[in-house]
Amino acid sequence: MTIDDPNHYSLGSFFIALASIFIAGKIISSIFVRFKQPEVLGELIAGVLLGSLALIPLLGDPGYHIFHLLAEVGVAILLFEIGLETDLNDLLKVGAPSLIVAIIGVVAPFVLGFYSVYILSSYSLISFSSETNLLFAALTIGATLTATSVGITARVLSELKKLKTIESKIILGAAVIDDVMGLIILAVVSALITSTNSGGAATVDLLTIGLIMGKAIGFLFGAIILGNLFTKKLFIFVYGLKARGSLLLGALAYTFIFAYLAQLAGLAPIIGAFAAGLLLAKTNQKDLIEDRLKPVADVFIPIFFIMVGSAVDITVFNPFIKENIAVIILALVLFVIAVIGKLVSGLGAYSIKANKLVIGIGMIPRGEVGLIFASMGLATGVLSNSDYSAVTVMVMLTTFIAPPLLYRFYKD
Repeated sequence: MTIDDPNHYSLGSFFIALASIFIAGKIISSIFVRFKQPEVLGELIAGVLLGSLALIPLLGDPGYHIFHLLAEVGVAILLFEIGLETDLNDLLKVGAPSLIVAIIGVVAPFVLGFYSVYILSSYSLISFSSETNLLFAALTIGATLTATSVGITARVLSELKKLKTIESKIILGAAVIDDVMGLIILAVVSALITSTNSGGAATVDLLTIGLIMGKAIGFLFGAIILGNLFTKKLFIFVYGLKARGSLLLGALAYTFIFAYLAQLAGLAPIIGAFAAGLLLAKTNQKDLIEDRLKPVADVFIPIFFIMVGSAVDITVFNPFIKENIAVIILALVLFVIAVIGKLVSGLGAYSIKANKLVIGIGMIPRGEVGLIFASMGLATGVLSNSDYSAVTVMVMLTTFIAPPLLYRFYKD
């Protein structure tokens, strides 16, 4: 099916939807900026209005993949831009605190989420057909709560011009480690569910998990070590090309290749984009790339946040629909756990002088990463539509709460 397929949406519909994204995003963001609130929050609200209120039907159509692809380009450029503004040596210096923050930020919400499902089930607030389904639902929901989506936090830190602070470096480092740990947890839960659904015992293929872990860690170290060997020479050559836009397009191509390699390694593509930014930050062309990237970033990055907002189904908040009560209760419990579980992770930076509260707040957003975990649970039948809706609400609330909290506690 093509964009201009007469049986679907027209090319003109695509253009008007794209124009609406740009117009609504900037108008609403400007209102938030006027009241000294983060611009990204305005973009998220714009997404809710355009998607959930069906002002632009295309955004709510799961078959219309072009906007989702544009959003992925946007978040990759965002993480590349963040990488460009980050000093790799400074990031490595906070490796130990980042590791501790990441471990606490995974273990605390997982344990709290796992047992909350059992407690809610004991009070009949949620129900499952069997103990096995209850166990898998608890594991899946617990795993969903471990996720960290660094895109939203990184955007706010960039707006606040705080990317070079110790807190930002710890958050970025911990988010990368979280991604690797999240992969391992997802592999374990998937193996358990797959094994049981196929009629076998609940076993975990340790070899598969080991391979996933090896690929993830191997990519991160390999990208940095090998990239350091050829990146500077490569971009001396790219800079010497005479064609218009060679440096910018070369940098973007480099970013997208790293994003692809990250996905091959089982990591989120944005981790590859971030690694590309870290490497290009050490080249002589860093300032030129950063300057020329800004107009491109201004086009694509808002699409990502508007698409995150457009995924919100506001109908689940209607308390007058009986079925929504259990969804709202579960969502609120998970939201409280999600916030507490990440706030305590800031204590992991105990060995250095840093704002622990800001670090914890920066780890709160679940974003698209949390939805990946939840989607797996829905696809395998572990989570019902109601459970999935509750998890989606939790993801949305954590996504919305972090920007204003960062502005409140980290602004000069």
